[in-house]
Amino acid sequence: MSGPHTVITHKQWHLVPDRKPDAPPLTHAMKCLVCGEQSAPDRSWEPPQSWALGHSGRNPSHNSYEEIITRPWRTWMQP
Repeated sequence: MSGPHTVITHKQWHLVPDRKPDAPPLTHAMKCLVCGEQSAPDRSWEPPQSWALGHSGRNPSHNSYEEIITRPWRTWMQP
């Protein structure tokens, strides 16, 4: 008699923000929804906010923006 041909195991995966010391930083940016221009990503919220306000000042009809947050995530399997 032969043994099993297939073994199926179920593993639980987890998805969590990557807070390891070598993880990429969380960054913020703002994108103008009128022209598509975008601020540089920054670890702080203030530079993208200042960029959006300055962009609106130079382009008064550009008053719609999208916030872009880049947050590193990682997965791990429960043993």
